Amino acid sequence: MTSPNADGDPPPHRRANDARPDLHAQLNAKRAEIEERVRSTRADLEGRVTDVRTQFDQANERVEARVGRNLLMATAIGVALVVTLVVSLFFLKELFVLFGAAVVVFTSLELATALQHADRRTDRWPAAGAGLVFVAAAYFTDGPTRWAVMIAAVTFVVVWRLIAQMAAADGRAPLEVVLDIAAAVFTQAYIAGLGSFAVILVARDGGELWVFAFIALVIVVDVGAYASGLSLGRHAMAPRVSPNKTWEGFAGAVLLSQVAGVLFALYLLEQPWWVGMIFGAVIVLSATIGDLSESMIKRDIGIKDMSSWLPGHGGFLDRLDSILPSAPVAYLLFVIFA
Repeated sequence: MTSPNADGDPPPHRRANDARPDLHAQLNAKRAEIEERVRSTRADLEGRVTDVRTQFDQANERVEARVGRNLLMATAIGVALVVTLVVSLFFLKELFVLFGAAVVVFTSLELATALQHADRRTDRWPAAGAGLVFVAAAYFTDGPTRWAVMIAAVTFVVVWRLIAQMAAADGRAPLEVVLDIAAAVFTQAYIAGLGSFAVILVARDGGELWVFAFIALVIVVDVGAYASGLSLGRHAMAPRVSPNKTWEGFAGAVLLSQVAGVLFALYLLEQPWWVGMIFGAVIVLSATIGDLSESMIKRDIGIKDMSSWLPGHGGFLDRLDSILPSAPVAYLLFVIFA
């Protein structure tokens, strides 16, 4: 039996046992306090994240209502395409050729499918195959051989359409057959023909710099027109063709294209500043004409987007409408100044 010490206090081990419940209670209280703080902090963070996401979704909805784009998806896909473009241009040109070939195939399929909405009988896979021939000829051949191969590719799609029509034997009116053939030729000229100039340019020494510069300029023009039009746009440029395009947006595109053109000329292309101003001016014109032309095609066909293959962008041609007509312009400037 244990007895108190001389001062009447309990022995040390009893004091320790008596103190344990107090210590456990303090630890439990502290743990509960920490857990409550964690829950409170977590709830606060979740609330802030929810608020930010709500604000972003609302902003995205406003932008999408104004210009018809999903901002997040458009940005993500745009960044992926730009990274692929830069890597292929500056590290392995053959990769750019493959990238270009894939784009031509998808865009040819897309346009051929869209033209069917206008009751045109377009042959999708022959159009895509002829587009591949265009890309290969642009990179691997030169001079008369290149043009002979391209003409042969166009002839192939024309003959294919004629044979397909004869096999159908459905009494289609001669004028409709002619329009079908015209649609097939147009698909090759618009997609593979214009796009092949970028591949021809890449095949030239130093041409990859010009390809990068003209595509970057097109992006600058698009951003300038988009930002200026969204914030300042009041006067429609072509209300029947593209209601969202404004003269204020065009002015912003011109301003940014001049600044970017001079910077590209001086620091990338090693050209005088005035070449950069010419570069910017002609690209803003070709990009704007290309954008309006594609809008006119879609309006005539009766569709909003060429396809839904690129979420946030519409279709491939909806992203290439300004780039395609700018490719031969950039090639011409390269021949003149480089």
